[in-house]
Amino acid sequence: MSGTFAVRMGDRGRLVVPAELRERLGVMAGSRLLLVETEAGIVVTTRERARDLVRRQLEGIDLVVELVDERRAAAVENE
Repeated sequence: MSGTFAVRMGDRGRLVVPAELRERLGVMAGSRLLLVETEAGIVVTTRERARDLVRRQLEGIDLVVELVDERRAAAVENE
């Protein structure tokens, strides 16, 4: 389901997303996309896919417990 598509930067910074990829992703003219700069380069995704990715990455993580643990550790160091 993945692929590599070569595109060229056009006039005024415009990129054309190949039709095959647009169809697979379900995006059309007017669809909102996110461009995320990473160490590896630019990731282009939909808002929905980005949201789902973040949710999967945070699945099973209890941020409150982690924060409390960090604060307790810091308090012990400062005693």
